[in-house]
Amino acid sequence: MSTSCSRMLLAAAALAGVLGLAACSTGPGSSPAPPSSGPPAWDAANAAPPEGRVIGTGTVLDVAGEAQLCLGGVAESYPPQCSGIPLDDWTWEGVDGSETSADTTWGSYAVYGTFDGERYAVTDPPILLALYDPIRPDDPADGVDGTSSEADLIRVQDELSASLSLDALSLWIERGYVWVNVVWDDGTLQDAVDQAYGDGVVIVTSALREID
Repeated sequence: MSTSCSRMLLAAAALAGVLGLAACSTGPGSSPAPPSSGPPAWDAANAAPPEGRVIGTGTVLDVAGEAQLCLGGVAESYPPQCSGIPLDDWTWEGVDGSETSADTTWGSYAVYGTFDGERYAVTDPPILLALYDPIRPDDPADGVDGTSSEADLIRVQDELSASLSLDALSLWIERGYVWVNVVWDDGTLQDAVDQAYGDGVVIVTSALREID
């Protein structure tokens, strides 16, 4: 065999090895998330508010008569601190399970109401969260795990976390997806992340749940 032929065969073998390593780099059964030009340009204000009643669970925090429903994290101070949705028509009359310190009263409840995108109007007496038995929500992934690699999911999570326009209550990786929990989404935010990263990479869920 000539020297030139030998060199060509060695080059072909080396190239095949590189391609083989690249094919395995995402791990078995995984596929890379499409590259993006940065986090999606989304705005929770663009999501149409729910038409009927919804229910939300969390901490009701009332400071000097200004009540709010906190659906995300609550600082473990005394009294607690959080940032939530302003509550209209809230009353502590007949409501058990509250605690008061100075001008702050709080408790954990399931709250029925209507949401206009900014404020939450209470429509029914709240349920003490310890006594609330929620209906298990449908799995938005339909029981199917995602196929994106761990490295791509971390990249997407970092991009979303760093985005100043991201109005998220929580953000985490689970079952092969990046999960984003927001106050409410009518599908607008889901469409934005799908456009940025492709289908089946990010799942947006709503803390407020529509009820009949």
